[in-house]
Amino acid sequence: MPECSNCGSHVTSTFVRVFAVDENNVHGCPTCMTYAEISDGESAEET
Repeated sequence: MPECSNCGSHVTSTFVRVFAVDENNVHGCPTCMTYAEISDGESAEET
């Protein structure tokens, strides 16, 4: 089950496919980031 490496929350496989750095690493999700931050690519940046 995919999860955010920043906060550990579950993320969908679709979220990972769209917003991940690679196939497995999401560094932010709607639980720990705003949608504006995610849209700006911050979920792909390691914190």
